[in-house]
Amino acid sequence: MRFSQLFAPTTKEVPKDALLKSHRFMVQGGFIQQMGSGLYHFLPLGHKVLGKIRALIKEVMDSYNAQECTLGFVVPASLWQESGRFEQYGKELLSFLDRKENPCVLSPTHEEAITQIIKTHIKSYKQLPLNLYQIHTKFRDEIRPRFGLMRAREFVMKDAYSFHANTECLDTEFMRMHAAYSQIFARLGLNFRAVEADSGAIGGSKSQEFVVLAECGEDSVIVCQECAYAANVEIAKRAKRQEPENPPKAHFAKFHTPNTPTIEKLSAFFKVPPYFLMKAVLKKARLSTSARPVVFFLRGDDQLEETKALNAFNRSTQQNALELEEMSAHEIAKLGLPVGYIGAYGLKHLVPDIEVIFDVDLQEADCLICGANEVDQHFVGVDLSSFAHLNYQDIAQTRPQDRCPECQGPLSEQRSIEVGHIFKLGNKYSKSLEARFLDQEGRLQYFEMGCYGIGVTRLMSAILEQYSDEKGCVWSKASAPFEVVVVVANPKDRALEALGTQIYEELKAAKIDVLLDDRPDRFGAKMADFELIGCSYALIIGKQALEGQFELITRQGLGKRVIARESVVQTLVEALA
Repeated sequence: MRFSQLFAPTTKEVPKDALLKSHRFMVQGGFIQQMGSGLYHFLPLGHKVLGKIRALIKEVMDSYNAQECTLGFVVPASLWQESGRFEQYGKELLSFLDRKENPCVLSPTHEEAITQIIKTHIKSYKQLPLNLYQIHTKFRDEIRPRFGLMRAREFVMKDAYSFHANTECLDTEFMRMHAAYSQIFARLGLNFRAVEADSGAIGGSKSQEFVVLAECGEDSVIVCQECAYAANVEIAKRAKRQEPENPPKAHFAKFHTPNTPTIEKLSAFFKVPPYFLMKAVLKKARLSTSARPVVFFLRGDDQLEETKALNAFNRSTQQNALELEEMSAHEIAKLGLPVGYIGAYGLKHLVPDIEVIFDVDLQEADCLICGANEVDQHFVGVDLSSFAHLNYQDIAQTRPQDRCPECQGPLSEQRSIEVGHIFKLGNKYSKSLEARFLDQEGRLQYFEMGCYGIGVTRLMSAILEQYSDEKGCVWSKASAPFEVVVVVANPKDRALEALGTQIYEELKAAKIDVLLDDRPDRFGAKMADFELIGCSYALIIGKQALEGQFELITRQGLGKRVIARESVVQTLVEALA
């Protein structure tokens, strides 16, 4: 490709809403153009990078015997209603009526549709296992789309779905997809980690996220500094905490504690660490048609982790709450509870409908101080081991000061960008959609399913966030729009122009993805575009080139070296291998 013929509208103007360098440089470099909130056109350079990433993903998925297909972008809403996800997914699911008044959705994911296909065509265990995937447009109606392609409403995703006769076969495919994803992200040159994660609205028994470590990441991961443990902060666990010295000793008794509605004031009043205080966090669990009060009890120096708490409520009640909402002081008072003095003792008598969940760190705990459900009153010497049938679950945030649950080593928190997610779905969708097959004994069984997603367009942002510098895009070698740009320093010099064209043709013949910058622009402007667009290498055709000396610049790090005329092609072939 000649630059003079390439549609690449670069600009020096910084987009007003570009908070991340990936967003800024893709707009300035002419890769993408915004057409609405969270909606982008992919211009030729952006399409080329996207195509390279897609091709790499396809190559790896095909090597693992997954089969590519393309499912419809518009799906009947009845499928989502059958699975129970139509209400659960919330307002991010864009639904509409077609001209015949049939409800439809723009798919953010395709579990229902693929299950319907398998239900229709797979009848016997002999046809299993099966892994089908697509690389296709998706839509999620984000309430706050931002950061360019990082959180767009319309995006390209690779989503794969596997079907199995038993859980052992599913476990095997889950590990195979873990290996496939590791291969994909390694070949893209990314510094990534696989971390334990929450399954969210997709559901299932186990999931792992593949994340790219980057300072701009929206998510947080907890990683051990001494072993391989890593988990999204939403589900990260921790080792049992060490109890501080000098616990408050008292037999179960009520104390007058004036003006102590906060953990800080209560800790100062009794002169004890917050560890020995038990605090109550009240929420409303939002159900499809109503809300239910729920109280979470934690140690005073812990914080509630919302995702853990929501999952704990759903497990305890076998309900499907969509979210947890804050409860106002007025709403708490209507329940007959005193704000700042709520405790577990006698709570169910005051509010019979309330769900009560304790953090696992409180299990068998004694020497506790907690609210007495009366203003200015607390119980001291509370021993939870003396209470029966308490509901203990992991609901507290894991923090860097905690210890690793596997090796007791120190933990750290790092920012991350999620680029892939793999799930063991089990029979969640096959049951709701009545998708069954005949096993070896001729009995009808529900399919065991796995689901495996990669944010293809998001990968473009992740690569740039990890590689780019202050001058512009730095792509990994596997994703760069061109491998080499041949820059003719002075296009008015006919000899240099001819030599540049000759080198360009030689590189093309060697199967190198090359761009010839033959524009009549200043050399400085050409180099600025090289730095902005991010081709892997720039080969400079300057005055010394006529004497057989070429300057080769590596975009990553902008290192320079001089190579001889006769070794130009071989040097670049080796560098790009």
